[in-house]
Amino acid sequence: MASPFSIEEIYPDDGRPLRLPRRQAGNSPQGVAVTLLADYTLRARAALPSAAIVALLAEAGVSTAGARTAISRLARRGVLEGSRQGRRSAYRLSRLAAANLAAGGNWIVASTTTAVPWDGRWTIVAFSLPQERSAQRRALRGQLRWLGYAPLYDGLWISPHDLTPKARAHLAELTPGAVTVFRGRQAALDAIGHRAPVDAWDIDVISRHYQAFLRRWTPLLPRVRSGRIDGAAAVRARTEVMDTYRRFPVLDPQLPLELLPQGWPRQRARELFAAVYDGLAAPAERHVRAVVARFADGAQPGIAAHTTADLLAGECGAAPPAP
Repeated sequence: MASPFSIEEIYPDDGRPLRLPRRQAGNSPQGVAVTLLADYTLRARAALPSAAIVALLAEAGVSTAGARTAISRLARRGVLEGSRQGRRSAYRLSRLAAANLAAGGNWIVASTTTAVPWDGRWTIVAFSLPQERSAQRRALRGQLRWLGYAPLYDGLWISPHDLTPKARAHLAELTPGAVTVFRGRQAALDAIGHRAPVDAWDIDVISRHYQAFLRRWTPLLPRVRSGRIDGAAAVRARTEVMDTYRRFPVLDPQLPLELLPQGWPRQRARELFAAVYDGLAAPAERHVRAVVARFADGAQPGIAAHTTADLLAGECGAAPPAP
């Protein structure tokens, strides 16, 4: 099912020094490479032989040429760092990439786990940018979408949650003098056809995304729990379930349950994601270790599959580099 938002808005390129690959419809070789390295090397930033990365990507359907091109481009973008292991080349996540990915993983899990009480107020971000500043407008829209906002009207975006000081400062940097932020309750109107703030989100579309996720992954649970998914299949499934689930915090940014239909499937989707992602961690890690061992000179420490609990606890990240 296609996303109701453009990929540029979900994964914005906001001009920061590190540019992680954008998510695309289907499998992006760079995106799959980053997901694989994040899922199994993030905690220790272990370096993997380039041939092992190519072999793992081949199991995900990426050609040898496509895999080598993806690795080269990620290195040029500062996402990967290259080194030599004897006569072999090896790559690992850069410190900045590891820190960003760890923070992103924590955000994905935390934003769908914690129930946030709602005080009935809305945060409104209003902005006005002339037509010739279209790139700046796209960057602002992308950041607002990433922060969980949605457009109620053109140039007026809303969220049920308060804007953090850090996010407020970043938006001010993007559009100095062009943004106004305020927070308040909706005033009841007698006029027919007024638009409720929650209508900024297409609730029916979000629900269909949840239902598609539940239909796709629920039948797999018995095989996950019985250990019947192993090897490359475990790695592929774990990568796919993460790449699919990571969109939900943007699609449904902890919208208050009192504004949503009864039986909202957020919790069921979260529990299903954790069951698949965590349940496949051990067999997927074994397979990654086995593939790397074919191309390495001896043991490869630092390969470890993290769980949703690790992500939530913030135990997977490298510290960001010193300024």
